[in-house]
Amino acid sequence: MSNNQESSGLFQGGSRLLLQADCEACFGLCCAALPFSASADFAIDKAAGQPCQNLQPDFRCGVHGSLRQLGFPGCTVYDCFGAGQQVSQVTFGGQDWRQAPETAKQMFEVFPVMRHLHELLWYLSEALSFPPARVMRDALRSALEETERLTHLAPDSLIELDVAEYRADVNALLVEASELVRAEALRSLKGSPNRRKTYGRGADLIGAKLKGADLRGANLRGAYLIAADLRGADLRAADLIGADFRDTDLRGANLTESIFLTQAQVNAAKGDMTTKLPPSLIHPAHWSSLE
Repeated sequence: MSNNQESSGLFQGGSRLLLQADCEACFGLCCAALPFSASADFAIDKAAGQPCQNLQPDFRCGVHGSLRQLGFPGCTVYDCFGAGQQVSQVTFGGQDWRQAPETAKQMFEVFPVMRHLHELLWYLSEALSFPPARVMRDALRSALEETERLTHLAPDSLIELDVAEYRADVNALLVEASELVRAEALRSLKGSPNRRKTYGRGADLIGAKLKGADLRGANLRGAYLIAADLRGADLRAADLIGADFRDTDLRGANLTESIFLTQAQVNAAKGDMTTKLPPSLIHPAHWSSLE
């Protein structure tokens, strides 16, 4: 299986870069719009719409280089899929909420909706690259185009959008594409002596000992893999959408052709340069300190 992008007319080739966060073009929306509670991920409580105490006047983080040391690892794993710059520069035309405070409430409400849409664009553009899913290419392309159209709605229309219902509709297509990819992978593995138990959607694998496991073609959608040992595991063609990788040990694991893996999931895990990732993702900087 290849992760090379199938031409969709929208997010093809390098244009998938539009779905990667560009903090320089954003008005610190993830630092102001979203809430978080004091926990292992965040050192303080912050309400939705309340700018973080570390957000500077230029919308930069005042402690960006020390987030993990200061108790904010949750900030380092977050990914808006480019929604921040879309809301800042397109939806609101480059007018920031500090210079125009009357826009703040609406901008903060629009941001999480846009984030959902951009995440769907990431998954749909990836699904279009799956050769086994070519039979549903028209449906995937149509969903991609409709999702992209929604990202250009006016603020009021975005706030009124039932994004949960829309996600459910798109998810049905993503599940179908996943099943086609995994079915092909599993056919090639039939009779493999190294196959282990096949896990299902939402599996509780917290702290699981899966070192060297053959998980090719596994359905791990929404699986709880917190602190699981996946060193040297083979996750090619495994569906990882929504899987919780917090503190998962991925050293030496092969995720090159995994399905619907995101940078945020990778950022939440532990790994090193022996961890094999899809070409669209990168090794997080903090992994170097773990080697």
